[in-house]
Amino acid sequence: MSEMPHGPAGLAFAKMHGLGNDFVVIDRRAAPVALPTALVRALGDRHRGVGFDQLAAIDDGSDGEDLTLRFWNPDGSASAACGNATRCIAAAEMGRTGRAALTIRTGRGRLEARRGADGHVQVNMGVPLTGWRDIPLAQDVDTLHLPIPGDPVATGMGNPHCSFVVEDAEALDLASFGAAHEAHPLFPERTNVELVEVRARDAIRLRIWERGTGITLASGSCACAAAVATARRGLTGRRMTVQVDGGQLEVDWRDDGVWLSGPTAHVFDGVLTAAFMEELR
Repeated sequence: MSEMPHGPAGLAFAKMHGLGNDFVVIDRRAAPVALPTALVRALGDRHRGVGFDQLAAIDDGSDGEDLTLRFWNPDGSASAACGNATRCIAAAEMGRTGRAALTIRTGRGRLEARRGADGHVQVNMGVPLTGWRDIPLAQDVDTLHLPIPGDPVATGMGNPHCSFVVEDAEALDLASFGAAHEAHPLFPERTNVELVEVRARDAIRLRIWERGTGITLASGSCACAAAVATARRGLTGRRMTVQVDGGQLEVDWRDDGVWLSGPTAHVFDGVLTAAFMEELR
């Protein structure tokens, strides 16, 4: 990605998206930048700030990786994983360096990213977590059949997911349904909520409520979790197309982890004004 120097005018950032799942990206490799909760929330305000589904910060790799990424939701809470932001940043970094593969450290662990034959950047989101402590859940229950009306599946992708397999993903009011389940007491760290409609052995329709964000047009980790949930139930194979509100993602659950692929876009670079930054002090 192009360099984004931080100067007296304010704080430089990039705006990116994967199928409308949008991100503010701050590159801290050249100069450290503190990102307190107040700044994260102000940046995430779509009317008074920039607006994003997630904020991502780029740091140097911590253990031989090319990059380290950290993520926040618009409400200021941290997230260990963000598949589409990881792909967007990897695509920009590959464009800057001319490389076709990268290793990236996130709260999910060490991830691989590479450019596929179709030009899209793929990222291995890691082996899915299906044990109740790992997701995490508040108590020992069957993660394939949670004791919640609607019989959802729980999956960990570095962040927790609650996937409801439904006949028609369009039929439910996602806003009220997602808000009602995000803070379910079975999920001590809250949860992402997915409505998953199985259309074929290799195709699902997905609608997404992200914890700390709300309804989003796409989500890489949610697509991975939904694909894992339907495959564990025997409703699909392990490789499939995931149709989200913003377009189409490809998910392939392999022995080494869940691979995610799809389009990315680097929309613009900008600089937060000194006046905006001053208001937060």
